[in-house]
Amino acid sequence: MHSREMQHKTFLLMLIGVTIAFGWIIWPFYGAVFWGVVLAILFSPLYQRLLDRVGQRSNLASILTLMLCLLVVILPTTLIAISLLQEAVTVFERIRSNQIDFGTYFRQVIDALPVWLVKVLDRFGFAQLATLQEKLAASAAQGSQIVAKQAVNVGQNMLDFVISFGIMLYLLFFLLRDGKMLTARIKQAIPLSAAHKHQLFDRFTTVIRATVKGNIVVAVVQGALGGAMFWFLGVQAALLWGALMAFLSLLPAVGAGLVWAPVAIYFLLTGAIWQGVTLILFGVFVIGLVDNVLRPVLVGKDTRMPDYMVLISTIGGMALFGLNGFVIGPVIAALFIAAWDMFAVEPDLHHGDDGR
Repeated sequence: MHSREMQHKTFLLMLIGVTIAFGWIIWPFYGAVFWGVVLAILFSPLYQRLLDRVGQRSNLASILTLMLCLLVVILPTTLIAISLLQEAVTVFERIRSNQIDFGTYFRQVIDALPVWLVKVLDRFGFAQLATLQEKLAASAAQGSQIVAKQAVNVGQNMLDFVISFGIMLYLLFFLLRDGKMLTARIKQAIPLSAAHKHQLFDRFTTVIRATVKGNIVVAVVQGALGGAMFWFLGVQAALLWGALMAFLSLLPAVGAGLVWAPVAIYFLLTGAIWQGVTLILFGVFVIGLVDNVLRPVLVGKDTRMPDYMVLISTIGGMALFGLNGFVIGPVIAALFIAAWDMFAVEPDLHHGDDGR
């Protein structure tokens, strides 16, 4: 009995050790692996439909799904990224040539403020135009250096990106083809009852689908609406601002407003009243309505998580994992809630019984 117990503990230690070692090996490409899993979950219903259409030929169905994924998701994303890069370069050149002068914009804002507010700002050194211009010049110089370094890094990391992209596509093919078998083996290895495993896996896939599809739909709609309104009002680099609103809209409740609200305030302070009022009304009742209506339907309803949990987990996830965190954060939060719900209502789990 003692010998069997020692063997069991030794095997568990070995299992933990090789698992950590394997995670360490694939960590440099964790983003490629993660998005391969995410895309496999998103496109598995399409794969199943294609599998029925092609007579259960799994390789052909997986290749067709992969091609559709490239056509629907990856190709448009690449084209949009190229357009954004071109517009960002144009804006950067305008800043360097003083066609876009932030000092002038600040001067207009300071001149439009009431005297009492200017005095308050002056106490903190924010109303002195010369000081502000010096700070802006220093920030612009620092920003130029950062942009230059990032441009060099993009060139150096292009090979890594191509390799990661290839790994993601290669992994996606096999995850689509062998996904059911892999899921069954993982479920078999987890020492929980069938009902508990089903609950956890169902929550995992549901949250990924809801988070990715819901957040992307909300981001695209808010970015497109905000960019179109900026173009209508004559704001420079409307596409770039729209993309920034789309990115920030990944943060529930506060996202796109971080872009359009300061622009609306600038319009009001500089005398462009109708532009400012129009942008505020559009931001609150159109862009905000998208967030208040679509996000709970597409994200919160399916994940069964309160809005504050979605917000906190999204921000925390992005702080730790970058852009990948807008999916990783809510998934971890949903599994956290599901695990504690099971622990609270299942007495067997308190006593270490797996319930089988």
